[in-house]
Amino acid sequence: MSSLVTYPVKGCAGSTLHSAQVSATGLEHDRAFMIVDADGAFRSQRTDPVLAVVRCSVTDGSLTLAHASTGSVTVPVDRDSEARDITMFRSPMRGIDQGDEVAVWLTEVIGETSRLVAAPRDLGRVTDGISPGSAQFADSSAVHILSTATLAGLNSRLDVPLPMDRFRPNIVVDGWDTPHREDEVRDVTIGSTRLAYSKLAIRCAVTTVEQTTGERTGPEPLRTLGDYRRGRQKGVAFGSKFSVLQNGTVTVGDELRVETWGESEL
Repeated sequence: MSSLVTYPVKGCAGSTLHSAQVSATGLEHDRAFMIVDADGAFRSQRTDPVLAVVRCSVTDGSLTLAHASTGSVTVPVDRDSEARDITMFRSPMRGIDQGDEVAVWLTEVIGETSRLVAAPRDLGRVTDGISPGSAQFADSSAVHILSTATLAGLNSRLDVPLPMDRFRPNIVVDGWDTPHREDEVRDVTIGSTRLAYSKLAIRCAVTTVEQTTGERTGPEPLRTLGDYRRGRQKGVAFGSKFSVLQNGTVTVGDELRVETWGESEL
């Protein structure tokens, strides 16, 4: 048996979640919003590490963004107006602009012209992998799972251990004895939610950003991961991505039940 811990919705740093609704596109509000530049290209911690220390929450249909130095801004969430053209990894997408007030606030925080968009309700994005699914503005699949054993395996190789938030998983699994068991899960039930394995999580430069300060810390963990987690896929793998087969709720302490196992792609 394994228990799970749910971490902050990816893209919104802040308090841990005790429980979350899960739909076909992942945890509620997860990657439902995206910051774009003047040309409509998405921004992330890859180029703007300060985003790590922007806190966000959605309450009663309004989004609040907060930063220690800039204060906060609250705007109503618009998921129904006409969408504009944007790009993500140079691929065309659509997003609904959330207005000038939050755009001015983000521009001040980032230091370059920025706007906020929300995923349209009819975005209809299809993600790839062994089990295709859907997502909003996530890099790939709807749900990212990482285990404490996998992190412990990495930290045993590092001079300075890293916290779990450096990898921003949706669900953290505790109770597995060996690292990277999430790579071998194929069909899993958590609470009332059922997930299917899509692909390995290929890591990027965001893992080098300290999530409490919004500053880059150097080549780790990518340098060390490159020594033992580089496989057939381009890049280094750490954690796994899943699509949603059945909507439901996940809660801290839920049992994770593996219905089907497979072989690691690494």
